[in-house]
Amino acid sequence: MTATIRNIYCVGRNYRAHAAELGNDVPDQPMIFTKPTHALVQMEGSTLSLPNDQGEIHYETELVLHISKPYSEGIKVDEIVDQYALGIDFTLRDVQNVIKKKGQPWLPAKGFLKSAPITTFRPFPGASELTKSNFQLRQNGQVVQDGNISNMIFDLQTIIDYIAKHYGLGPGDIIFTGTPEGVGPVQDGDRLELHWGEELFGAFSIHL
Repeated sequence: MTATIRNIYCVGRNYRAHAAELGNDVPDQPMIFTKPTHALVQMEGSTLSLPNDQGEIHYETELVLHISKPYSEGIKVDEIVDQYALGIDFTLRDVQNVIKKKGQPWLPAKGFLKSAPITTFRPFPGASELTKSNFQLRQNGQVVQDGNISNMIFDLQTIIDYIAKHYGLGPGDIIFTGTPEGVGPVQDGDRLELHWGEELFGAFSIHL
């Protein structure tokens, strides 16, 4: 699946509590950035090597949508999305803090190699169905993030329409839809597990 991905769109600050925990303003329209396809890596229960010389690396757990067909005005989420997964938008937080102050692009903090690990995609059950369960990140067995997409500032339909209008959207594109509160740093040897409801979606260990 990862070999056929075209564009990786990401939504920043899409949960109020997450914006607050980092001292950021709540946006009045979706904040979109991208990651290179080389950032994408499949979670296979193994060890993921990340940079160890650029300060803290923070996890940000997110629902990931897979787009299956060309966008047309008026198309609904349930028509254009065929699969979903969980992913982590790894962020070089110290790097991001510096470039934000300078007003520079986020790419150095967000787009590094292997900064976008994802679980295996599953058939999309519909946007309303996904609100019935929370998703979680567990770090060494402890729940550190627990979110529900019903708490998004911009819902899935808004995100899809906005990206399509401003950047284009089509088959093979994926969207990281934003992270809830609870982001924090990873340490060498950490085990990360992503759960949707009671189901384990993916797991891996960290090597720094």
